[in-house]
Amino acid sequence: MFERIRHWPWLLLTPVLLFVLVAVLGPSLVPYDPAAQDYDVTLQGPSWVHWLGTDYLGRDMLSRIVGGARVSLIAMSIVLVAALAIGVMIGSFAGYVGGRVELALISIIDIALALPSLVIALALIGILGAGYWSMIVALTLAWWANYARMSRAVVIAELQQPYIEAARIMGASHLWIFVRHLLPHVLGLVVVYASADAGALVLAIATLSFLGLGVAPPTPEWGQMLVDGMSYIEEFPRLVVMPGIALTLVVVSFNVLGEAFALQKVPKPVRGRSLRRRKTLRQREEVARAVAEHGTHPA
Repeated sequence: MFERIRHWPWLLLTPVLLFVLVAVLGPSLVPYDPAAQDYDVTLQGPSWVHWLGTDYLGRDMLSRIVGGARVSLIAMSIVLVAALAIGVMIGSFAGYVGGRVELALISIIDIALALPSLVIALALIGILGAGYWSMIVALTLAWWANYARMSRAVVIAELQQPYIEAARIMGASHLWIFVRHLLPHVLGLVVVYASADAGALVLAIATLSFLGLGVAPPTPEWGQMLVDGMSYIEEFPRLVVMPGIALTLVVVSFNVLGEAFALQKVPKPVRGRSLRRRKTLRQREEVARAVAEHGTHPA
């Protein structure tokens, strides 16, 4: 399976792009306000008026699922960008400076990595209090350590390369070396990891909302919708199944996409047409070299 994924990673971008488009454009396309209540149509099944039915307050399920996609995308994007910025800055600084500063920072990173991210987030929410922005801050502070460790490793490896020493001899500043030579390599790795981490973040957001520590009602969010539907799961299982399917599809899509991008970093075996093409080019180069050196075509 993953052998095929490696050759067509962009096909796997389709469900992720669909999720982004639904989150960005969906609220302007759905016919109902996700928070609008209508007690005359409570717990109705799918129909032409409400394609996925309504919940116990008469709210349109399709509108709420689309609204939940928007909330999850915004929260996930904020956390990823903030965690990447913090992790890359701290990890790169530790790897570039070295010495006692690196030892102190890597100790902090190791402590952060020793605990599960969700446990750290729960502890921070307990200190900051429940709420949307408390959840954002808590998840950011729980997610940066992985990016910091990867950034440090990349910086240390790149600093051993000859071109870094050449840049220093030519008088390049520390800022120029970092921005021009080190940062592209760091981002090339952590962004690939973040593409798979996005699914885990969406799941963490839903988990905290399910526990009542994240997005508060009436804001539509998939974890909150699961809580709302739990009381009616026997009579109306669609109230739980529909947001659960949406959450599962998004998490799986991001995980598979991240795996595909990661496999792109693995050297691919040359075979078939590519191998024959390389052999032909090599033979032509040998012929051209022989003609240039001896003036004759090789036998």
